[in-house]
Parts: sequence; C-alpha cells; structure tokens
Amino acid sequence: MYRVAIIGAGIGAEHLAGYKTLPDRFEVACVCDLNAVRGQELADANDVGFTTDFAAVLADDSIDIVDVCLPPHLHFQSSMDALEAGKHVVCEKPLVASVRDADLLLKAAERTGKNLFPVFQYRYGIGTAQLQALQEAGLAGKLYAGSIETHWNRDAEYYAVDWRGTWAGERGGAILGHAIHIHDFLPAFLGPVAQVYADLGTRVNDIEVEDCAALSIRLESGALLTSSVTLGCATDYSHMRLMFEGFTVESSTSPYAPAAEAWSFVARSPKTQEQIDAVLESVDPALTGFPGLFAAMADALDGKGGREVTALDGRRSLEFVTAVYASSRSNLPVKLPLGSDHPLYNGWLPTS
Repeated sequence: MYRVAIIGAGIGAEHLAGYKTLPDRFEVACVCDLNAVRGQELADANDVGFTTDFAAVLADDSIDIVDVCLPPHLHFQSSMDALEAGKHVVCEKPLVASVRDADLLLKAAERTGKNLFPVFQYRYGIGTAQLQALQEAGLAGKLYAGSIETHWNRDAEYYAVDWRGTWAGERGGAILGHAIHIHDFLPAFLGPVAQVYADLGTRVNDIEVEDCAALSIRLESGALLTSSVTLGCATDYSHMRLMFEGFTVESSTSPYAPAAEAWSFVARSPKTQEQIDAVLESVDPALTGFPGLFAAMADALDGKGGREVTALDGRRSLEFVTAVYASSRSNLPVKLPLGSDHPLYNGWLPTS
C-alpha cells in the first residue's frame, strides 16, 4: 500500500479517481492546492485530507508518492523538491521544458534512490495490449509506414486560463501539451525515432505557441510516418494507422483514451486472418488510462517492473519535442538522439 499526495486539484481529480480504482495498492492521503475552495471540494468529495502547504506534504514521512498535477512551469522545481524530500514522484506531462532539466531530475532520482514516473496514461488499454501480443507472437514483422492524427478542438475559452497558450506558462503548444501522448506511442511500441522534419503554425487561436503541425518522422527501423496535429478540428479525434509486414492496424478514434477499445487488425499475406484472430482472442482485458498507468507503477515499486513509464521515457519525449522545435525553426530535418551540445538542449523557449 502506497500513500499518495496529489499536488493540484485540476487534472489531479482524474488522478485521484484512478488511484481509487486500485484500493489495495494506493491510499490517497491528501490533496494539496493553493486554491483552497477547489482543493477542499475535491478532498471532501473523496474523504481525503486537504492542505495548501506543500512543504508540510514533503515533511510528512507517511507520504510515499508525490503526484505533481500543476501547470507545466511548476513541474521541475516541485518534482525536484519531492525527490530531495525522499518521495517517489509522479509528474504530469510535459515533465519539464528542456532535456537538461530532465537530466537533472534523472540525476536527482538516482542520487536519492527514488523513482520518477512521467504521465503517459494513453499507453494503457486493450488496443495496445493487442498490438503487443501480436508483436510478441511474431506476426507483425517489419513496420513499413504509418499515419497518426491528433485533431482536437481548443478555442478561446480554453485559452482564457492565464498560463495557457504562453511560452512562460505552458512551455509550448500542441506539440508539447496535446500530441505528446500519441508521439509517446512511437518509441514505446514501434522503436526509437531517428529523424523528424517539422512544420509548425499558429492558425486557430490568438496565442504565442503553435496549434497546428505537420511532421515527417523516420524511425531507426527505417519506417516512415506522418503526424498531423491541429487544435482547430470540429471534434476531438485521435487516430493511428500502421502498416506492418504482417497486418495493418487501425486504432480507435477516442481522443483521450485511444487504447481503451479494441483495435482493427487486418492480415496481410502471407499471414492469415485466422492467425491474427487466434492471438487476439487470447488477449486478456487490460486496465485503461490512469488505472493502467498506476498499476504498472505499483508493480515497478514492488520490484516487478517492465510496463511502467520510466524517467527515461519522459526524457525521450522531451528530446523528440526539442527536435521538432529545432526542425521547425531551421526548416531542416533533425536527427536523434540529441547530445548536450545541441543548441536547444537547455530549452526550446524563444529567447526574444
């Protein structure tokens, strides 16, 4: 049983609901938020403690995990303080705003002997479980090409929150705050990214950061993918279509839980649909979203890891974001991995 303090009652409400589905593994001890009205309401509704004092949370020896659900510009220091206080840390996306800051957190986690778990809950569900089962059965073969889409709707009302849509508060736009989840699928299930060529634009809202993007991506395997991103769609829609040697797979179009539903797998000769379906029938139901994320995290803390999102995964997502911004500004493809000598290693925020 791990005791959790949730820092921030916005997206923190969804985290709390996720922990409550796993009552034999987690106990939410308290909610911490400077907005006393919002935080107290969430705490009262779930019969947990409430405080506005983050320092008191860090000083509480009964707290095992600090779950950071704050605006992006507060992630680095809050996570660093929690690690230094001897807590395991869960941190919402984006983890931080530079590869350098990610490396500093990784070093702090190693120094303190505590774990840092970035939040990529979209990985978990029956759809990804099916894909992994077919890959492990040897039926996927080579990935040839694919297309991924993050087509969401975010209007002026969404950006009325003062920190959103700004470099100082949000640290980036649709690439960092919206499409970061679907881009995490690439290295998590398909292999490392070798190169990205990106074109970004601000076309939908009157904001500082990008809200549209077109990416050309090459994986280390040689597979070629395109990623289309916009916050100007009439609805919220996420989708992947991947062409493997053995089958073509299409995800569901659920924007916030694309792995929650079964995916479509169509055999490609010489593999047969019967072979594909036999494996799919053997796949057990899978926890989706935050429950899946937190269950994998608990397994890792119990010494049975392998499915958790690691600190290195968080770093890898930021390395990809860095390459996207570098490519867009230079109008050139950018190769990965990036070293500490890369011009944007210390951050991609504009300097003027």
